Amino acid sequence: MKKIIALCAGVSLIFVSVGARAEVTAPDVLIKNTAQEVLTIVKQDKDIRAGDKKKILALVDAKVLPNFDFERMTRLAVGKGWRSATPEQKKLLVTEFRNLLVRTYANAFTSYQDQTLEVKPLTIPAGADEVTVKSNIIKPGAQPVAVDYEMEKTADGWKAFDLTIEGASLVTTYRGTFSEQVQQSGIDGLIKMLVDKNAANNAIHKAEAK
Repeated sequence: MKKIIALCAGVSLIFVSVGARAEVTAPDVLIKNTAQEVLTIVKQDKDIRAGDKKKILALVDAKVLPNFDFERMTRLAVGKGWRSATPEQKKLLVTEFRNLLVRTYANAFTSYQDQTLEVKPLTIPAGADEVTVKSNIIKPGAQPVAVDYEMEKTADGWKAFDLTIEGASLVTTYRGTFSEQVQQSGIDGLIKMLVDKNAANNAIHKAEAK
C-alpha cells in the first residue's frame, strides 16, 4: 500500500495549476502543458532538490492540491461510512485527509525529480463532465508506468478525484484501511487515526528541520 501511495504522490506532483483562464483548458492539455512547468521549478530550485521540506510543502500546497476535489476523494475513500457522518465529521475528514496527502506528496517529492510525463491525446464526448486522462510516467532506466487521472469538470475547471497507477486506485487503496477503521471504532475513530498520523508526520518534519 505504501508503495502505491508513494507512486501516486510522485505522479501527482506533475499536475499543477496554471492560474485563472478565460476558457476552460481541456484536461489532457492542462496536464501536458503544465508538467514541464513544475519539473522546471524542481530542477532550478536547489533547495527543493536538496529536500527542503518547507519549500516542498509550499509547492505542493500551492500548485498541486488545488487541482483535486478533496471532498469527493474523501467521500469515495471513506465509502459507506460517509453517509452516517455528521457535517462536522465530514469537514474534519476532508481536512485531515488533505493534510495526510500533503505530507505524503512532500515525502515522495524528491524520489520523482527526473520523471517526465507522456500524455495520451483525449477526445472528450460532447457534454461529458467526467473523463479519464491516460498517460505514462517515463523515468530513465525504468519501465514506463501507466497512469490514469480520473477527472471531473467543475465550475473551477477540471479537477482530479482519483489516480490509478498500473491498475491500482489511490482512493480504493485508502478505502480498505478506512473501512476497517470505521468498522472497529466508527467515524470518530477514523478521524482520530488521521489526526494521529498527521501529528506523527508533523513531529518527523520538525525533527528533520532541526
